[in-house]
Amino acid sequence: MKSSKMDSMKLKHDINPLLLLFINFVILLYTVITFIPWYLFSGARHVIAKSKQIKAKPVSCRPGSAYRSVNSLHCLASVLYPGCDTLDKAFKYARSKFKDRKLLGTREVLKEEDEIQPSGKVFKKVILGKYMWLSYDDVFNKAKKFGDGLTVLGIQPKTNIAIFCETRAEWMIAAQACFMNNFILVTLYATLGGPAIVHGLNETAVTTIITSRELMQTKLKSIASRIPLMRHIITVDGTPTTWSEFPKGVIVHTMASVQAMGEKTENFPANKQKQRPLPSDIAVIMYTSGSTGVPKGVMISHCNLISGITGMAERIPNLGEKDTYIGYLPLAHVLELSAELVCLTHGCRIGYSSPQTLSDQSSKIKKGSKGDVSALKPTLMAAVPEIMDRIYKNVMNRVNEMSNFQRNLFILAYNYKMEQISKGYTTPLCDRLIFRKVRMLLGGKIRVLLCGGAPLSAATQRFMNICFCCPVGQGYGLTESSGAGTITEVWDYATGRVGAPLVCCEIRLMNWVEGGYFNTDKPYPRGEIVIGGQNITMGYYKNEERTRSDFMVDENGQRWLYTGDIGEFHADGCLKIIDRKKDLVKLQAGEYVSLGKVEAALKNLPLIDNICVYASSFQSYVIGFVVPNHKELKELARKKGFKGTVEEICNSPEMEKEAQKIIAEAAHIANLEKFEIPLKIRLSPEPWTPETGLVTDAFKLKRKELTAHYQEDINRMYGTKIK
Repeated sequence: MKSSKMDSMKLKHDINPLLLLFINFVILLYTVITFIPWYLFSGARHVIAKSKQIKAKPVSCRPGSAYRSVNSLHCLASVLYPGCDTLDKAFKYARSKFKDRKLLGTREVLKEEDEIQPSGKVFKKVILGKYMWLSYDDVFNKAKKFGDGLTVLGIQPKTNIAIFCETRAEWMIAAQACFMNNFILVTLYATLGGPAIVHGLNETAVTTIITSRELMQTKLKSIASRIPLMRHIITVDGTPTTWSEFPKGVIVHTMASVQAMGEKTENFPANKQKQRPLPSDIAVIMYTSGSTGVPKGVMISHCNLISGITGMAERIPNLGEKDTYIGYLPLAHVLELSAELVCLTHGCRIGYSSPQTLSDQSSKIKKGSKGDVSALKPTLMAAVPEIMDRIYKNVMNRVNEMSNFQRNLFILAYNYKMEQISKGYTTPLCDRLIFRKVRMLLGGKIRVLLCGGAPLSAATQRFMNICFCCPVGQGYGLTESSGAGTITEVWDYATGRVGAPLVCCEIRLMNWVEGGYFNTDKPYPRGEIVIGGQNITMGYYKNEERTRSDFMVDENGQRWLYTGDIGEFHADGCLKIIDRKKDLVKLQAGEYVSLGKVEAALKNLPLIDNICVYASSFQSYVIGFVVPNHKELKELARKKGFKGTVEEICNSPEMEKEAQKIIAEAAHIANLEKFEIPLKIRLSPEPWTPETGLVTDAFKLKRKELTAHYQEDINRMYGTKIK
């Protein structure tokens, strides 16, 4: 096998006929002995055939009418449990139902040490122990004490409180404290740059910031002088201290000390009554990581979030007390916050992790010790496409390194299983013998893997379905829709689609004349996706102009969100994202190029770890910035006789041309038009991470920042200065 890249259907292979005959005989024998009785008597022989069922319908026959889930044609769902129309009520109900069950888990740190690399760099490595758990009752009591302590500090209902912290149990405890006391939680990504943090904190006029000791000592300390209203800093870890670096009047507390204040009833004024939130009250002002411009604060009410998690929960079958969810994505992202709220309200356990400790091979895990998925063995997991793409490429690189026999066996099993699941059958022999080790990379017990935040390539989705032996649900939603929109059914193994509308919302397709998309198109209606329902948020904080342009309220009082994404509805009511208005660029000769479409077609090329396509309306061709896979790049350089470091290879014009040839060939195979193929590229030796400011925390490209970062290269590749 020359490449780890899958074609549109199968992995390529060149197998000895005798080996093929032997393996087919083993599979046939196993099928006769074990599979046929199961097939006849289990009643589960057409799992995938359900994907042909109608999942959503338009509510009228007119073009442009709204599509709804078949489970909510007459009425959109808005509450999880009767009477639980705010987040504090939902948690109180969950606490009463699951009181002594485990809720939030954190791994104990047994040892931390510095590891010196051959380059001289020092990496922090940790050895972690078992998970330590807080029950539903523990979390409720800690949140109550913390909320009471914030009241002692003088925080009034409907006051903005910022949380600027990594994903951890204390984040959720602080959030629940705010929900209970009707404080408005302002969320900021821990990886945001200084100017963005200052903008969010000053725009919301917060006086109290909840953070970690590490972030306080680094980012907050460096920008403290630019936050004039800051009065209280509460660290979720560490000990109370005063900092001379902070402006006079700023007091540093710990979470434990604030909880201690709340525990003493004498601290409360006589006859002090708490103001419980109403469904229409703002629960969260969530600052998006911002793929363009400064981050915007999205105002999300209690009823918005309740409606959204109601819709999401309905798509996860048998969700309940037997499930364990692993939380490692930023809780400041609507995908992670919604997923954890779904779990919290259904009796699930939530074990915390981080991208640096997630797996046995993660960067902070000491070699030979276990990562978080191995210790926790979760059944539920959310991921963004960037992480799934990395897993896919890593596994396929390992396949390439196998012996011929092992590699051919893996490929045969892969193609066999792909054929079987397309017919609605399972493959217990392949799962047990071939894919067990791959499945163990995520702990071995994952039963639902939910992907959101950006489009997932068909090749990666198919790979995860097959090798991890679990359904991969693609979801579509925005911060502005409380994360809710669509999610695929777990038994739908079709790729490239994001499922039917959730039971909490409905979706329309509006004509976009400039792009040539109309809701009267055949065979599939197409247009801009507009989502309506109680999950649609209240707009942007202190930005009425943008709120008016992106949101609309109809004659029935229902809010609608204009997403800017282009979709098409298939005959079974499932949505497919096909374009984005902001990603469409008109070239000098009049051709329209969808940047996202080109990137999606090329991203799974083994040579490419990440790619950003750029086009100017003043030019006639497309260019690109590419973060290459170092191993593939070095191999390409070796074949071409080029010696040097990764940086030297990336800076070589000859190697740029060689990489562009490979990209052009892949683009041709992917049926891209000639004018869509990047004619020139810039190889970047450094990866794009949220810390670099070139991608969001969900690893979406920040096109404005990338354009500025590579402006000199743009000028070089176009041979002129672009205005």
